[in-house]
Amino acid sequence: MNMGALTTAEIIWISIGFAGQFLFSMRFIIQWFVSERAKQSIVPVAFWYFSLGGGVTLLAYAVYRQDPVFIAGQAGGLLIYARNLYFIHSRRAKRADRVPIDD
Repeated sequence: MNMGALTTAEIIWISIGFAGQFLFSMRFIIQWFVSERAKQSIVPVAFWYFSLGGGVTLLAYAVYRQDPVFIAGQAGGLLIYARNLYFIHSRRAKRADRVPIDD
C-alpha cells in the first residue's frame, strides 16, 4: 500500500480500523490484568464491552473494505458479545429484584 497515495477518507478508515483493533486488544489486556490480580482466570464484564466496541468498529471497517470474510467473522462475534452482556445484566436484574427493601 502506497501511503502517499491515500485519500483523506482512506486515512480516516485506516484510523478507524486501528482504533477497532486497539479496542479489541484491550479486552485481553484487561482480562489478563484482572486474572493476575485474582490469581485465577476471570472474564470481567469489561472484556465483553471491549469485545463489542472493537467488534462494531472492526465491522464498520470491514464493510468499508467490502471484505465478506472479515464481515462474517465480526458480525458473528457481535452476536456472542451482545448475548453475554444480556446474560450478565439479566442476572444482575434478577438479583436486584430479590434484595429485600428496608422500610
